[in-house]
Amino acid sequence: MKLDRSAFLGPILVLLGIFMLVKGEIHWTTGSTFAYFWPTLFVLPVAVFFHWLYFSILQRRGVGVLVPGGVLLTVAIVCQISMLFDSWDVMWPGFLLAPAAGLFELYWFGNRNKWLLIPINILTVLSLLFFAVFSIGSLISSLAGSQPVIAAVLVIAGCLMMFFRKGKAM
Repeated sequence: MKLDRSAFLGPILVLLGIFMLVKGEIHWTTGSTFAYFWPTLFVLPVAVFFHWLYFSILQRRGVGVLVPGGVLLTVAIVCQISMLFDSWDVMWPGFLLAPAAGLFELYWFGNRNKWLLIPINILTVLSLLFFAVFSIGSLISSLAGSQPVIAAVLVIAGCLMMFFRKGKAM
Protein backbone atom coordinates (compact mmCIF):
# COMPACT_ATOMS: atom_id res chain seq x y z
CA MET A 1 0.00 0.00 0.00
CA LYS A 2 1.57 3.26 -1.14
CA LEU A 3 1.02 6.33 1.01
CA ASP A 4 0.09 9.41 -0.97
CA ARG A 5 2.40 12.34 -0.18
CA SER A 6 -0.49 14.82 -0.05
CA ALA A 7 -2.31 12.65 2.50
CA PHE A 8 0.70 13.05 4.77
CA LEU A 9 1.68 16.65 4.06
CA GLY A 10 -1.85 18.10 3.87
CA PRO A 11 -2.74 17.76 7.57
CA ILE A 12 0.75 18.93 8.58
CA LEU A 13 0.39 22.10 6.52
CA VAL A 14 -3.11 22.76 7.91
CA LEU A 15 -1.88 22.38 11.51
CA LEU A 16 1.16 24.54 10.82
CA GLY A 17 -1.07 27.25 9.31
CA ILE A 18 -3.43 27.18 12.31
CA PHE A 19 -0.44 27.40 14.65
CA MET A 20 0.93 30.40 12.79
CA LEU A 21 -2.45 32.13 12.95
CA VAL A 22 -2.76 31.53 16.68
CA LYS A 23 0.82 32.46 17.60
CA GLY A 24 1.14 35.49 15.35
CA GLU A 25 4.50 36.46 13.95
CA ILE A 26 7.26 34.00 14.77
CA HIS A 27 10.83 34.27 13.58
CA TRP A 28 11.39 30.74 12.28
CA THR A 29 14.77 29.30 13.09
CA THR A 30 15.96 25.79 13.76
CA GLY A 31 15.89 26.59 17.46
CA SER A 32 12.31 27.86 17.45
CA THR A 33 11.19 24.80 15.49
CA PHE A 34 12.76 22.49 18.06
CA ALA A 35 11.45 24.65 20.91
CA TYR A 36 7.84 24.42 19.76
CA PHE A 37 7.74 20.95 18.21
CA TRP A 38 10.12 18.80 20.30
CA PRO A 39 7.30 16.46 21.45
CA THR A 40 6.30 15.74 17.85
CA LEU A 41 9.90 15.37 16.72
CA PHE A 42 11.24 13.18 19.54
CA VAL A 43 8.53 11.63 21.73
CA LEU A 44 5.78 10.91 19.20
CA PRO A 45 7.98 8.82 16.85
CA VAL A 46 8.94 6.52 19.74
CA ALA A 47 5.27 6.06 20.62
CA VAL A 48 4.40 5.32 17.01
CA PHE A 49 7.33 2.88 16.87
CA PHE A 50 5.94 0.87 19.82
CA HIS A 51 2.51 0.69 18.19
CA TRP A 52 4.02 -0.24 14.82
CA LEU A 53 6.09 -2.92 16.55
CA TYR A 54 3.00 -4.49 18.09
CA PHE A 55 0.70 -4.32 15.07
CA SER A 56 3.17 -5.31 12.35
CA ILE A 57 6.35 -7.01 13.59
CA LEU A 58 5.08 -8.85 16.65
CA GLN A 59 1.77 -9.59 14.90
CA ARG A 60 -0.28 -8.94 18.04
CA ARG A 61 1.78 -11.20 20.32
CA GLY A 62 3.79 -8.83 22.55
CA VAL A 63 0.94 -6.80 24.00
CA GLY A 64 3.26 -5.35 26.67
CA VAL A 65 4.84 -2.92 24.17
CA LEU A 66 1.54 -1.06 24.03
CA VAL A 67 1.94 0.19 27.61
CA PRO A 68 4.96 2.40 26.89
CA GLY A 69 3.44 3.17 23.49
CA GLY A 70 0.22 4.47 25.04
CA VAL A 71 2.07 6.36 27.77
CA LEU A 72 4.40 8.06 25.31
CA LEU A 73 1.59 8.85 22.88
CA THR A 74 -0.40 10.59 25.62
CA VAL A 75 2.68 12.40 26.93
CA ALA A 76 3.54 13.58 23.40
CA ILE A 77 0.04 14.98 22.89
CA VAL A 78 0.00 16.70 26.31
CA CYS A 79 3.46 18.19 25.82
CA GLN A 80 2.73 19.34 22.26
CA ILE A 81 -0.49 21.11 23.29
CA SER A 82 1.31 22.64 26.27
CA MET A 83 4.17 23.88 24.12
CA LEU A 84 1.98 25.38 21.41
CA PHE A 85 -0.44 27.18 23.71
CA ASP A 86 1.83 27.69 26.76
CA SER A 87 -0.70 25.87 28.91
CA TRP A 88 1.42 23.75 31.21
CA ASP A 89 -0.60 24.97 34.20
CA VAL A 90 -3.77 23.43 32.76
CA MET A 91 -2.39 20.42 30.87
CA TRP A 92 -0.31 18.77 33.61
CA PRO A 93 -3.11 16.32 34.61
CA GLY A 94 -2.52 14.67 31.24
CA PHE A 95 0.56 13.10 32.81
CA LEU A 96 -1.76 11.24 35.19
CA LEU A 97 -3.80 10.13 32.21
CA ALA A 98 -0.73 8.75 30.39
CA PRO A 99 -0.31 5.52 32.41
CA ALA A 100 -4.07 5.02 32.29
CA ALA A 101 -3.91 5.16 28.48
CA GLY A 102 -1.05 2.66 28.36
CA LEU A 103 -2.81 0.28 30.75
CA PHE A 104 -6.05 0.64 28.82
CA GLU A 105 -4.30 -0.44 25.63
CA LEU A 106 -2.93 -3.44 27.55
CA TYR A 107 -6.46 -4.23 28.73
CA TRP A 108 -8.08 -3.70 25.33
CA PHE A 109 -5.63 -5.66 23.20
CA GLY A 110 -4.57 -8.13 25.91
CA ASN A 111 -6.59 -10.77 27.69
CA ARG A 112 -9.05 -8.24 29.17
CA ASN A 113 -7.93 -8.68 32.78
CA LYS A 114 -10.68 -6.91 34.73
CA TRP A 115 -8.28 -5.96 37.53
CA LEU A 116 -6.52 -3.54 35.20
CA LEU A 117 -9.68 -1.44 35.19
CA ILE A 118 -9.10 -0.40 38.82
CA PRO A 119 -5.91 1.65 38.25
CA ILE A 120 -7.19 2.76 34.84
CA ASN A 121 -10.35 4.21 36.37
CA ILE A 122 -8.57 5.76 39.37
CA LEU A 123 -5.99 7.51 37.19
CA THR A 124 -8.59 8.63 34.64
CA VAL A 125 -10.95 10.06 37.26
CA LEU A 126 -8.11 11.87 39.04
CA SER A 127 -6.87 13.29 35.75
CA LEU A 128 -10.32 14.47 34.67
CA LEU A 129 -10.98 15.94 38.12
CA PHE A 130 -7.72 17.91 38.04
CA PHE A 131 -8.36 18.97 34.44
CA ALA A 132 -11.78 20.31 35.46
CA VAL A 133 -10.54 22.08 38.60
CA PHE A 134 -7.55 23.73 36.97
CA SER A 135 -9.42 24.60 33.78
CA ILE A 136 -12.19 26.27 35.75
CA GLY A 137 -9.58 27.98 37.95
CA SER A 138 -7.73 29.23 34.89
CA LEU A 139 -10.98 30.45 33.34
CA ILE A 140 -11.97 32.29 36.51
CA SER A 141 -8.53 33.89 36.84
CA SER A 142 -8.68 35.05 33.22
CA LEU A 143 -12.08 36.61 33.92
CA ALA A 144 -10.76 38.33 37.04
CA GLY A 145 -10.29 41.55 35.06
CA SER A 146 -14.03 41.63 34.47
CA GLN A 147 -14.98 41.65 38.14
CA PRO A 148 -18.21 43.63 37.66
CA VAL A 149 -19.52 40.96 35.28
CA ILE A 150 -18.68 38.18 37.75
CA ALA A 151 -20.28 40.17 40.58
CA ALA A 152 -23.47 40.65 38.54
CA VAL A 153 -23.61 36.92 37.71
CA LEU A 154 -23.20 36.04 41.40
CA VAL A 155 -25.96 38.48 42.45
CA ILE A 156 -28.35 37.13 39.82
CA ALA A 157 -27.55 33.52 40.74
CA GLY A 158 -28.09 34.27 44.42
CA CYS A 159 -31.43 35.98 43.74
CA LEU A 160 -32.61 33.08 41.59
CA MET A 161 -31.66 30.62 44.33
CA MET A 162 -33.57 32.62 46.95
CA PHE A 163 -36.73 33.12 44.92
CA PHE A 164 -36.98 29.68 43.32
CA ARG A 165 -36.29 27.34 46.21
CA LYS A 166 -37.48 23.75 46.04
CA GLY A 167 -40.61 23.01 48.01
CA LYS A 168 -41.22 26.62 48.92
CA ALA A 169 -43.49 28.70 46.74
CA MET A 170 -43.38 32.48 46.81
